[in-house]
Amino acid sequence: MSYMQAMSACVGCGRLFSYNPELVPSIRINGVREPICQACVDAANPRRIANKLEPIRVAPGAYDAQEVDG
Repeated sequence: MSYMQAMSACVGCGRLFSYNPELVPSIRINGVREPICQACVDAANPRRIANKLEPIRVAPGAYDAQEVDG
């Protein structure tokens, strides 16, 4: 079995975190998809809801390694 996982800085707080690059929540900055950590999602969602915006949804497995074929 092989696994894929990415690690980079969160666009919100700058902390390093690991994630599944296909599932992680992200925002586009200058056309580039930038990942957001779970702590920043948790901090942003109450403000988003208060401003009548949809909360950021986190897909199951977004912060886990992804199994790949091969």
